[in-house]
Amino acid sequence: MTQNNDLDPTNSLTLNKPIEDDNENATVDFQSDIHANQALILKIKCVNDAIDEIGFTRYHLKLFFLNGFGYAVDSLLLLLNSLTQPQITLQYQPIITTAQTISVGIGLLVGALFWGIGADLIGRRYAFNITLLLCAIFAIATGAAPNFVSVCILISLMAFSGGGNLILDTAVYLEFLPGKYQWSLTFMAAWWGIGQMVASLVAWPFMAMYSCSNKHDCTNTNNSGWRYTFYTLGGFVFILSILRIVVIRMKESPKWLLSQNKDAEVVRIIHEIAQEAGKQSSLTLQQLESFGSVRKTSDIKQYQPMIAIRNIRGLFPNRRMAYSTFLNMSSWALIGLAYPLYNVFLPYYLRSRGAIVGDDSIYTTYRNYAITNVCTIFGPVVAGVLVENHYLGRRYTMSIGALLTMAFLFAYTTVRTAAQNLTFACMISFCLNIYYGTLYAYTPEVLPSEHRGTGNAIIVACNRIMGIVAAVVGMYADLSSNVPIYVCAAAFGGLAFISFLFPFEPRGSTSG
Repeated sequence: MTQNNDLDPTNSLTLNKPIEDDNENATVDFQSDIHANQALILKIKCVNDAIDEIGFTRYHLKLFFLNGFGYAVDSLLLLLNSLTQPQITLQYQPIITTAQTISVGIGLLVGALFWGIGADLIGRRYAFNITLLLCAIFAIATGAAPNFVSVCILISLMAFSGGGNLILDTAVYLEFLPGKYQWSLTFMAAWWGIGQMVASLVAWPFMAMYSCSNKHDCTNTNNSGWRYTFYTLGGFVFILSILRIVVIRMKESPKWLLSQNKDAEVVRIIHEIAQEAGKQSSLTLQQLESFGSVRKTSDIKQYQPMIAIRNIRGLFPNRRMAYSTFLNMSSWALIGLAYPLYNVFLPYYLRSRGAIVGDDSIYTTYRNYAITNVCTIFGPVVAGVLVENHYLGRRYTMSIGALLTMAFLFAYTTVRTAAQNLTFACMISFCLNIYYGTLYAYTPEVLPSEHRGTGNAIIVACNRIMGIVAAVVGMYADLSSNVPIYVCAAAFGGLAFISFLFPFEPRGSTSG
């Protein structure tokens, strides 16, 4: 085959072209900052040009939906815990009232590290195909748990299985995505809201109709709503896991294959995607091989602990990249504290404020919860538009979302009527997900592809650790008071400031 110079990045560096706006200093070609391997940089640019040449295809559309299922399940898991915890605690009266939430946090933490680091060692495809199925199995099993200890164990295993969803779904989708459509990674976070909406709409009738109200008379007979919720949502996730396997034949990430010196497989996959879309790709094996060999960073057949350590070191190749990684870890840690303190304990807040305005019934509490979570869908939709704005980009969109969330959290402490109770809860969920949806997309965009799984794992692990801390705080804090709300508001103020400090702005560029 003859080499086509149109895709030779040494002739035309189309990746990450500088943009003349307020974000110019952050939008310059930062691939040399986040990748230490020059051969890999050139190969990634070549493959990015090939993907851009093909454009957005049916394969990408399938990925958008099937990866979105992982987003939905991740949020569904967190919400499933928060929706059922009050009634499970009421029935079993555990000594540690937030043990269930702590179990979920531990499962998510271990799962994030296991699946994320593993994805850089053996590839993205295997974990992508199995995680949802395991989630479904353990969710259904949790519904049949005979006691509180088994509830905590099974729900922790469920969380472990889903702990890698967030990490893998963003990485897989991003690594196939044409640069022109990279904004859709932010938009894909709308699936997070869809997961919350489904969970709350399923729980609303079950928890309202089949829940006890008195700890002295609370048994499986009159408190089966939480079990029905687990069964139903577990079955729903099982259907999604089957769709992932049946609807799409997952291809291994071309960016990961490049880091493994598997250039021939990369060319084959790119040409398959092009042919399935009725197009042709001019990418050739000679083009990739002309840039030399990329040092292997992992080989599962010759695994040694140093490989994982090397992947971690790859997140800090220079001062600028180390600064970016640190700010990402700080952002995820802060949101890991603020989000659970607000969202996981939202039923308690709604009920306590419902008591203030004269309606704290289980029906009203879960109705408001369902309405609030429907509003979360629209945050990432708005964020998907804002991130492509010439003056805002990813960083300032995050700042706007965080500042609005902080303002409405402070306003939430002044609730005096039922309408205010619901309105402020909805606005907080909407604005919070403008920030969260953008952060979800931003983090993998500024991580090197060869270490993206490990980087996502470590950064999200910071989030999970703080989620456990939030559960401990919730155990000792008075959830009927305004203190947890003030803590959340202050955290979002800090997140807005950190967003201004991020050194990279991916708008207008194609990530490696």
